[in-house]
Amino acid sequence: MPNLNKVMLMGNLTRDPQLSYLPSQTAVVEIGVAINRSWTGQDGQKKEETTFVDCSAFGKTAETISKYLKKGRPIFLEGRLKYDQWEAQDGSKRSKLRVVIENFQFIDSGGQRTAAPGGDADGGDVSNSAPPAPRPAFNRAAGRPAAAPQAPRPAANMDADPPSHDEEAPPITDSEIPF
Repeated sequence: MPNLNKVMLMGNLTRDPQLSYLPSQTAVVEIGVAINRSWTGQDGQKKEETTFVDCSAFGKTAETISKYLKKGRPIFLEGRLKYDQWEAQDGSKRSKLRVVIENFQFIDSGGQRTAAPGGDADGGDVSNSAPPAPRPAFNRAAGRPAAAPQAPRPAANMDADPPSHDEEAPPITDSEIPF
């Protein structure tokens, strides 16, 4: 039976990235991401919740995240879930799910930009200049930019020819979103 372990999240960093190195000199960064969700309950009241997720990245991806992101900055990331287990100092067994980042993308934050090579490391106001160009995702395994995520497509006729990669995804209306 095939398995799939894929996570895609977009949120804001809850703390500055913590960069360290393994004995093999591989860079490791630890970040926390907060993902907000808003909805209207059955009683008509607007409700909100925040989910906090711990994430790790390795190698060049870790160094890039550490260099250009800081607490509060938005990020889009793709990765996989990893189940960590350890024994605490008091002898109790502990466990946690975390996301191991495989690809990520810088996200513009309302008139400000996240730092990039040659950019404003403080994410300063750039309202008097041209808008920043979209930043490519980064594929950690290949060490190069990855393809940007694409919008989901509606279910297709299995007998039809598969769509070419040159086609743009059709626009999605609010009625097609299941949540």
